[in-house]
Amino acid sequence: MSSQAEKHVVIVGAGFGGLKAAQELAGSPVRVTVVDRQNHHLFQPLLYQVATAGLAPGSIAVPIRGVLSKQDNARVVLGEVVGVDTDRREVALRDGTHLEYDWLILACGAKTSWFGNDQWAEHAWGLKNLRDALSIRERVLLAFEAAEREPDAATRRKLLTFVVIGAGPTGVEMAGAISELGRQVLVGDYRNIHPEDIRVLLVEMADRVLTPFEEELSHSAQRQLEDLDVEVRLSTRVEDVDADGVRLSPVDAEDGAEERVDASVVVWAAGVRAVSLPEEIGFTVDWGGRVLVDETCGVLGHPDVFAIGDVACFVPEGEEDPLPGVAPVAIQQGEHVAKQIGREVRRLPRQRFEYFDKGMMATVGRSRAVVQGPFQLTGFLAWLAWCFVHVLYLVGFRNRFIVIFNWFWSYVTFKRGARLITSRWHDGEVPAELQPTSGPSPLEPQPAEPAAEPAAEPASEPVAARP
Repeated sequence: MSSQAEKHVVIVGAGFGGLKAAQELAGSPVRVTVVDRQNHHLFQPLLYQVATAGLAPGSIAVPIRGVLSKQDNARVVLGEVVGVDTDRREVALRDGTHLEYDWLILACGAKTSWFGNDQWAEHAWGLKNLRDALSIRERVLLAFEAAEREPDAATRRKLLTFVVIGAGPTGVEMAGAISELGRQVLVGDYRNIHPEDIRVLLVEMADRVLTPFEEELSHSAQRQLEDLDVEVRLSTRVEDVDADGVRLSPVDAEDGAEERVDASVVVWAAGVRAVSLPEEIGFTVDWGGRVLVDETCGVLGHPDVFAIGDVACFVPEGEEDPLPGVAPVAIQQGEHVAKQIGREVRRLPRQRFEYFDKGMMATVGRSRAVVQGPFQLTGFLAWLAWCFVHVLYLVGFRNRFIVIFNWFWSYVTFKRGARLITSRWHDGEVPAELQPTSGPSPLEPQPAEPAAEPAAEPASEPVAARP
């Protein structure tokens, strides 16, 4: 297709795996084109902190062009891939551009999945990008604003009820962060909201939180959540999600045993699915939309195409389950496929991908976390380890410095600086369920009753409201 010195590698997606592959190809005699719909690389593990006002968006995102600016053989294309012609080795973009390739690396990631209940998407917020995180943040902050001036106790209770569905690492971290935000930070900003008014529910269909972890660590995480006053509902199924909250039922209950929970914010952390591009291309995928790959991460039947990260279904030799869609897997696969391309340039055979499992970790809140690896940790030491690892994986010195400073400031002051409502909410634009009901507000002084007058005289004007 092109001369040996002009071999072209197209990478679809600049997440952990795609960006790592591009960087590893810096020393190879190939041209590298990275295509992404966004102009930034996003550190998704800290998205929940943007959603709960702990970090600003710019702290966990970095321009892709900036990361690759000193890599002479790499260029970045802002665009959306809509098709791949594997016979012609050509990638089609939505704007009509076509990119020829010698090797294609699919690193296009995953999207939120509601397991066939896509109608829930309108009311149950996923957490996959900055827009999702900012939407959740504004929704939470607006709920507190509305509750501050809400005269009706039942409505205020609904406004201050938050439901997180799914007790994996994202759900656990989100539930703990919302509880801390409400009870330790925002209550100091509002005069009519008290810690006991806030309710956070974490709903999980399994019989424990953090099911990939050892049971002892799962139970520790649950205890730490409950210390933060998070209500943990295990073995509980979500029957419906609407604008006013959720309907829940026990997994083993008979029909009709349902509970209604009114809530202002519902966060969906129950699952993801690979983006639809590989399936649309015609590649063989599993039940989660992930491309079936061989032992080298090559797409079955397409030796010039690799798939890595969330979009790949890689089953290690001797195992039954595929590798999870987590950052360490994507990073190691990105490094591996770049090396295989380098080997093919030198006319060497490909090597098998071997994943080195460094363990798992999840934070529950301030000074609370669990770590599973060569050793197990819980509590403060686990939280310190979690902080260190996440800072280590951040891209760019500036972002590392900002995140460390913000964490230190929050730890010392119990304050979060990103408590901003940035949308221009005007009358009528605030969601109806977040607007106060009619009636007197506890914030507004009420007019006094008109002064009593003799029956023969007309009533005087009402006394002016007290300042």
